[in-house]
Amino acid sequence: MSVMWRSALRTCRRGTGSLKNTRAEWRGVRGCHGTGTPIAPAFPAGSVSALEAMELWTRCFEEGDVAEPDHSTRYITAHVLGAKTIESIQQERLTEHLSCEKAKQLWELCSRRLSRVPVQYVIEEWDFRDLTLKMRAPVFIPRPETEELVELVLADLQARRGSGTAAEAQHRCLEVGCGSGAISLSLLESFPQLRAVAVDRSEEAVALTRENARRLGLQDRLDVHHLDVMEDAETLLCLSRSISVVVSNPPYLFSEDMALLEPEILRFEDHSALDGGADGLRVIRQILTLAPRILPIHGRVYLEVDPRHPQLIHQWVKERGSELRYVETRRDISGSPRFCILQRKS
Repeated sequence: MSVMWRSALRTCRRGTGSLKNTRAEWRGVRGCHGTGTPIAPAFPAGSVSALEAMELWTRCFEEGDVAEPDHSTRYITAHVLGAKTIESIQQERLTEHLSCEKAKQLWELCSRRLSRVPVQYVIEEWDFRDLTLKMRAPVFIPRPETEELVELVLADLQARRGSGTAAEAQHRCLEVGCGSGAISLSLLESFPQLRAVAVDRSEEAVALTRENARRLGLQDRLDVHHLDVMEDAETLLCLSRSISVVVSNPPYLFSEDMALLEPEILRFEDHSALDGGADGLRVIRQILTLAPRILPIHGRVYLEVDPRHPQLIHQWVKERGSELRYVETRRDISGSPRFCILQRKS
């Protein structure tokens, strides 16, 4: 390593104060809290290769307690080089000197990441299943668990189509809290017979979902509305004619758990898409209250929830004598009870 790069690595250090790591239960992420201010390395005076820049910035991210420092560096570098992954780039290209333009872009994006901007917002896109979605703060960033929710809904839709039931020949889906549009757009892409209605209380989310739908050529099968399920119930009901499926990854964190989240989430993502109230069920209860008025007989609700919720939801439905029947709980890939399926009774 050159003297210049040894010096650059030494400049990658924390400011005064310290960062304390805590464990957050939500989605297994790591909480990093404290008063330290990371200092970005100076832009190199000479030429630098992608590999050298990655080594430098990974060290900086580690010193700054940035979550998943290596992954962050690799995603950003691949993006700057016009690729999805570092693995898809030839080794020779990684060892070549970056152009001044590419180096400046890399420094700008990595500096944003060092200030704890989520990497999805830094590169302004993210892959969800087979789709590449545009991302912008403060719209909620889809997590891997939600891909499992989509797979669950798709499997049921395929099974019901295969049953030959005439009433199920044409499906319409309602997504409550669409964010970037990840769930609805992924369902539409994978199930050509489906049409969808998506709602969100955030104007930014509605705009981003519409943008992603246009980019993917799915706008003709998706109706997106700026609507708060808590405040605009009657409007939602009017929009939900002929709906056979309700799906949602609603705000489900217990309010007291919000303080455990990483700075990336607390500072940049929409809190209203995360905080589900004292017991995490505020929006979920509203969805389940409205669902019997939306769904036909045997129509289903699919929810992504906190692992503490399935038992609470099952009990709530039972105590209310709801027109919904609790069908089952499904676990995510880590083994946590994550998904609830309910069905309108006959």
